Amino acid sequence: MEVDRADGRTLNQRRPVVCTRGVLHRAHGSASWAQGDTKVIAAVYGPKAGTKKNENPEKACIEVIWKPKTGQSGKPEREYEMVLKKTLQSICLLNVHPNTTTTIVIQVVNDDGAVSFQSNLLPCAINAACSALVDAGIPLKHLAVAICCCMAESGHVILDPSKLEEQNMKAFVYLVFPNSIISVLPDGSKRPGGEAMEHGIITSVTHGVMAVDDYFSCVKLGRAAAAELSDFVRNSLKLKAGNDPSKVG
Repeated sequence: MEVDRADGRTLNQRRPVVCTRGVLHRAHGSASWAQGDTKVIAAVYGPKAGTKKNENPEKACIEVIWKPKTGQSGKPEREYEMVLKKTLQSICLLNVHPNTTTTIVIQVVNDDGAVSFQSNLLPCAINAACSALVDAGIPLKHLAVAICCCMAESGHVILDPSKLEEQNMKAFVYLVFPNSIISVLPDGSKRPGGEAMEHGIITSVTHGVMAVDDYFSCVKLGRAAAAELSDFVRNSLKLKAGNDPSKVG
């Protein structure tokens, strides 16, 4: 059964995306990512010599700093930093520049997420950070694309919810997928376990309670959206930093 959404989208339709690289001149790399009314800017500084305390000096260190639109950082921002750091560590080639630190600063420009959940912010930040890392020339294993799926009280799975929709959701999940198997493994090869990279998940974070079947429904919907986002990201990265922003509906 089709459900009407306030903004006219279908259940499996995300909001329009705009991505621009090279938006900050003093950063080594930067990118803005706007999805609907949610917008973040990611800035990359480094790599700089030395690693943070308790980090392995034989590898590069990734530091994430989250700056909210207003006010001081709190517990949600610390959680975002942790998830973002682990996600970026998994896609960066940490052995290329050992004993260095690369800092990624996320600045929230506008948030179309509910105050209690802010479910759209983290996927936008991950997408912006990946584009900024490319802009800075940081060596990566592959890119990543992120999306949010929600479980409504009605039982429907909804892709990329707006602020109004979030207030009626009982659970949601952040999903991060590898951008493309082509950019990771040559000749369509597979992981040792036999699963193709394009079928894998880099990061999955859930909030709220949902059944296992509902979770896999979210994964299915998210993977389809991620495939479309992957095409957009690859096309946008072909543009020279500082050009007109890439757009996708």
